[in-house]
Amino acid sequence: MQDVIPIIAAYLIGSIPVGVLLSKLKGKDPRTAGSGNIGATNVMRTAGKAFGIITLLGDICKGFVPTVLAVRADMSEPLVAAIGFAAFLGHLFPVFLKFRGGKGVATALGVYLAVSPVAILISAILFVVVLLKWRYVSAGSLVGALSVPLLLYLLEAPGIYIVLSLVIAVLVIVKHLANIKRLMAGTEHKLGSSHQ
Repeated sequence: MQDVIPIIAAYLIGSIPVGVLLSKLKGKDPRTAGSGNIGATNVMRTAGKAFGIITLLGDICKGFVPTVLAVRADMSEPLVAAIGFAAFLGHLFPVFLKFRGGKGVATALGVYLAVSPVAILISAILFVVVLLKWRYVSAGSLVGALSVPLLLYLLEAPGIYIVLSLVIAVLVIVKHLANIKRLMAGTEHKLGSSHQ
């Protein structure tokens, strides 16, 4: 029971709809504009660049804070992984938004930042390279998410973290299926367009 409490707390933290709350300050709702996604990219397009950046940082913190606290509390690696995964699931399926959340990339980034900063640094570089080259946020996000399991393996991270990253990668792909279809059809919206 003692281990369940931090997992539930991580899920609730992950469920905080940062982008929705910020957008409402400007009378906007990212769920009813642009792509309908609550993440930073859509918030940036519906409520402005500043709110988009704050949303990105907030979503990263949702994954980072509970996970890094678990690491620093010297919790077991399986429990750290469970806490990180709970925060990630909170963003995907937030209780505060009737379980309709975002795609989880930024929150996953926060989780990885807590367990393997080197892996996420390399992954972030790959994301930026793809974004600068093709200007597709979705493509950069997919490349970044898919690279993490391999990077963790190469860095000899604990096996449970590699398993965690594989599960997260699968869920990120599922959440990006519509983007993948548009990428394959050549109709995906680029950064700077009115949708994502």
